[in-house]
Amino acid sequence: MLKKLQNTWFFNIRGDVLAGIVVALALIPEAIAFSIIAGVDPKVGLYASFSIAVVIAFVGGRPGMISAATGAMALLMVTLVKEHGLQYLLAATLLCGVLQILAGYLRLGSLMRFVSRSVVTGFVNALAILIFMAQLPELTNVTWHVYAMTAAGLGIIYLLPYVPLIGRLLPSPLVCIMVLTAVSIALGLDIRTVGDMGELPDTLPIFLWPQVPLNIDTLLIILPYSAALAVVGLLESMMTATIVDDLSDTSSDKNRECKGQGIANIASGLVGGMAGCAMIGQSIINVKSGGRGRLSSLTAGVVLLVMVVFLSDWVSQIPMAALVAVMIMVSIGTFSWASLRDLQKYPLSTNLVMIVTVVTVVWTHNLAYGVLAGVLLAAMFFANKIGRLLAIDSELINGTRRYQVIGQVFFASADQFVEAFDTRESLENVVIDLTDAHFWDITAVGALDKVVLKFRGAGTEVDLVGLNQASATLVDRFAIHGKPDALDQLLKH
Repeated sequence: MLKKLQNTWFFNIRGDVLAGIVVALALIPEAIAFSIIAGVDPKVGLYASFSIAVVIAFVGGRPGMISAATGAMALLMVTLVKEHGLQYLLAATLLCGVLQILAGYLRLGSLMRFVSRSVVTGFVNALAILIFMAQLPELTNVTWHVYAMTAAGLGIIYLLPYVPLIGRLLPSPLVCIMVLTAVSIALGLDIRTVGDMGELPDTLPIFLWPQVPLNIDTLLIILPYSAALAVVGLLESMMTATIVDDLSDTSSDKNRECKGQGIANIASGLVGGMAGCAMIGQSIINVKSGGRGRLSSLTAGVVLLVMVVFLSDWVSQIPMAALVAVMIMVSIGTFSWASLRDLQKYPLSTNLVMIVTVVTVVWTHNLAYGVLAGVLLAAMFFANKIGRLLAIDSELINGTRRYQVIGQVFFASADQFVEAFDTRESLENVVIDLTDAHFWDITAVGALDKVVLKFRGAGTEVDLVGLNQASATLVDRFAIHGKPDALDQLLKH
């Protein structure tokens, strides 16, 4: 037990604590902005970020990953809040958590293995573009001081690691925020600060059960929103976990993460917070600042609450330019620059999947749509490729035509299978050798029926040999060529 605690909580105390502080500072404006998007008070997003970050530290399946209120989730709440109010949002958040826990027990986290590397790369690149685009409002129609502060912040972030001692002791994003805040206060610069984004809460969160009628009408109102929140939240969390796995060269429990996200969202709804999920930007900040264990997420949540409730006067003076510099660093670090170099050497299908994922996410600002488009396109390319791996040879021996089928027979190759047989050839016997073939679905079985019954309709005897057990089970269950009046059944179909 003590060894497990050491391996997951206390193996990197200094790195996790410092990284958690950096993440907490970056979470504040994000949580406020997402609250504004959803149409709720800033404290709803801040309380959500605090509770989700703290709870997920204990129950999540991916140490070092940061979860909080997110823009993708906020966009799904707008209509619900506008039409029914905050209390229905809190109820939807609770139901979202229940659905995510159920997904964890159904082991839906394992579905991530069906997401190809090109989809993940496209997802990451699209997110990097969206993170950068989100900073543009802070850099538009502003004074030169903002550009100077942002440039100085980027200089600190990228050059500090080369400074002896200091560069190794403190994360450069934290130093960037501290230095630029001090400069802004000392010079009295009239630039946008965290305090300009919205009022920070001055009290600790309290237990808050949603004040909604407990009936079927309420369920019908919140269920569509809760289901959408659960799907998008899990999708973004699973993608983020995969990316953090790669960054930290470790593995994670995706099904436990599904349950953890659900528990965290239930906790958020019970303290007046909105639904949230994993955040790729903040997770990358955490990893690049030295965070590796569960302590970093716990620190981020606790420090966030302490700062907004007890240190709000200081926090409100942090210049947005400092946080913009940090997020630009995240954008640059998130983008897979190698994917641009690899465009020339990777297959066209791989590049198209990546590009379609990027374009869909950037165009719709919906990560779920982009991943869905990428997965569907990758599946189509894969099915087309496997469908071409079918070879059918034949030879005539003593008046018997013998067909040798090699490859996979399924919906994408069924037509090719049928076209390979000359059912008009005048023969007494045909042998179809299926030793090196596999039938995957009822479309393949239907193709086999079509071939066999066409031969029999022409007066040719057909023998099927070498069918493996799995294919034989499928054929025995669904084929009609061995049943009475099989030809009539084929004509009906």
